[in-house]
Amino acid sequence: VQLQASGGGLVQAGDSLRLSCAASGDTSSNYAMGWFRQSPGKERDFVAAISWNGASRDYSDSVKGRFTISRDNALNTVYLQMNSLNVEDTAVYYCAARWFQIATMADEYGYWGQGTLVTVSS
Repeated sequence: VQLQASGGGLVQAGDSLRLSCAASGDTSSNYAMGWFRQSPGKERDFVAAISWNGASRDYSDSVKGRFTISRDNALNTVYLQMNSLNVEDTAVYYCAARWFQIATMADEYGYWGQGTLVTVSS
């Protein structure tokens, strides 16, 4: 499966942004999807994940209540709605896929998109 992330940009603190991740290739909808982010000099951190059918979702504590992950299997697309953005949310955001169940560790995902940059200014 190939993943293409988009929707990043420059926003101000308090603004909202929606990221998209479009899947192509083997889009059998049996993939759990995750969003991770990485700032310069830091490790790639878990942000959110959603199971293949949308029944299970998980969020990092830092984004819980502000970010919402969702998916539209008919469009083979996963979204990350980000509200109340702050400067600490600045990072390159990556989408990732793995079979069926969600996971929070980056090395549990076998497929990755190229990343989209989100910059939040104060």
